[in-house]
Amino acid sequence: MAYLGDLGGHIGKGTTFLKDYNMNKTKASYGAYYEVFPAPWLGFRLQGTYGMVGDCDCDIKEHGGDENSRFNRNLDFQSVILEGTLMAEVYPTTFLEDDPEDVQGRLRPYGLIGLGVFHFNPQGSLSDGHGNTYWYDLRPLHTEGEGWVTGSKEYSLTQLNIPMGFGVKYFLSEDVNISAELIYRKLFTDYLDDVHSSYINPALFAQHLSPAEATLAEKLSNKSAEGYNTPSYGAGDKRGTPGNNDAYFTFGFKIGIRLTGGNKERWYNSTHCPLLRF
Repeated sequence: MAYLGDLGGHIGKGTTFLKDYNMNKTKASYGAYYEVFPAPWLGFRLQGTYGMVGDCDCDIKEHGGDENSRFNRNLDFQSVILEGTLMAEVYPTTFLEDDPEDVQGRLRPYGLIGLGVFHFNPQGSLSDGHGNTYWYDLRPLHTEGEGWVTGSKEYSLTQLNIPMGFGVKYFLSEDVNISAELIYRKLFTDYLDDVHSSYINPALFAQHLSPAEATLAEKLSNKSAEGYNTPSYGAGDKRGTPGNNDAYFTFGFKIGIRLTGGNKERWYNSTHCPLLRF
């Protein structure tokens, strides 16, 4: 599982999709699915996935360009992802097969799209000077004044997404298949990493939070060299890019085992479930 958003990236101006994908931040994810096939060319899959995403501006390699501003911003985050999706799979090559019911040894590409719900909880890190790193929930700290600043509101930690992607499936037998697939999630939030728009006046933290929380919020909201005293990282300066929502994607390997029926039963009236997905 990997993240695409405001943090991290590569040389030049930050962009969307794979140009700013930091491969070293890819994390293992796991899941299980249950699928039915009403026809050889169509499957409906119910899937649950557990994973983690994260990134850090410190991973950016400086080359003296636009990436320097993100490197000096020095923000980071991590978040566990809990996701449930309902997706349709379409197998177009079945229309070219003489006998779609004979699946053993077949290789079938497919496309998929669906609707999902996911839960996330962005955290930011602070070190204590002794090599120990601690992670803190960011949403309760209102790092960009969500709900305080005019026109802003608190974001929900549980939201909808649209999974879409493609894969290829190979049938080892009528009862066992393996697949490899790439699934991209279109999100409707820019707060997966808790970074959205601008730095706020740090005095707002003291007005709305306890003294301990306000101190924590000021440190986590601005981790540039001198915090809010660093040029270009003060109140009102750009912190994120609000015009681009965040996203995440998975590259998965699946094992499917038919749970019902014998060899005489049509394969597409069967169900499948994985042993492992990562």
